Amino acid sequence: MTEGETARPVQGKPVVDAIRDAIVRGEFVPNQRLVEADLSARFAASRAAVRSALLELTNEGLVERVQNRGARVRAVSLAEAVEISEVRMMLEGLCAAKAAERVTATEIGELTAIGTHMRAAVSSGDVLGYSRLNQTLHRRIREISGQETASRVLERLRAQSVRHQFKLAMHPGRPAVSLPEHLAIIEAICAHDAEAAEQAARAHLRSVIAALREVDNAEGGVRHLP
Repeated sequence: MTEGETARPVQGKPVVDAIRDAIVRGEFVPNQRLVEADLSARFAASRAAVRSALLELTNEGLVERVQNRGARVRAVSLAEAVEISEVRMMLEGLCAAKAAERVTATEIGELTAIGTHMRAAVSSGDVLGYSRLNQTLHRRIREISGQETASRVLERLRAQSVRHQFKLAMHPGRPAVSLPEHLAIIEAICAHDAEAAEQAARAHLRSVIAALREVDNAEGGVRHLP
């Protein structure tokens, strides 16, 4: 991007961030065409800024270019979502271990409070609230870990698989399964037990992978019903 393009804000943020957020929130669905003129009007940005933003999002894996058809939101297959989760398993384990080594008393209180709110959300059936707390927990662990490179990679991977993550969050019974996994991560970090924190984070991602396959199989069965 040129200086003039990156400086062009959309509600306080560059157009690339605004488009990325719209994809992550599901406002643009997989395989949906991204027309420069429409994006320019929607985000009050120049065509050049939109074009540069789409190029950056293509490099991130959120957008793909189709010959003679322009840009569209890239669809992520189950196989790729599983691969992403396998990479996340390694990096989230690293971040959890480092967080256990670095966590302060104040941060322990914060993580404990998140765990308490997660319990309450599951008890009350607040699926969306639990999903938001889930994201907050993972983000705070990355921040506490101080692993900036791993954090950047994880944020990009999360954005690429966001549609699969949303389906998983909405799957009946999933919050009750993932809650004790998250609480185990919190407990290990707060105890400054790096090895236990890493193992708990990896166990959680193994559970995510199994659940992704389960949800996909269930949807496949529904699709093939007469």
